[in-house]
Amino acid sequence: MNYENIELVNNESIHNFELMVDGYRAFIDYQKKGDKVFLIHTEVAPELKGKGVAEVIVDKTLTYIDQHNLKLVPLCVYVGIYLKRHPEWSHLLA
Repeated sequence: MNYENIELVNNESIHNFELMVDGYRAFIDYQKKGDKVFLIHTEVAPELKGKGVAEVIVDKTLTYIDQHNLKLVPLCVYVGIYLKRHPEWSHLLA
């Protein structure tokens, strides 16, 4: 499935980076302190499991963090695993 055209939404009021895929919500819960973004928890609707959505939302979130000159503090286990698989993002780590 191609998720390139699905826009990542920074829902600041509830501290979530969100993707809507096929009418289902995937999100990363975060906290922002200064220039640091703490990624706390990644959640994908059960209907989207196994479709690569978690990987896509993490990738889009890291792109957002990079584009906004922010630093990453990965508290989420999944984000930590993703970073091990994609060391090209290590420059974002606080």
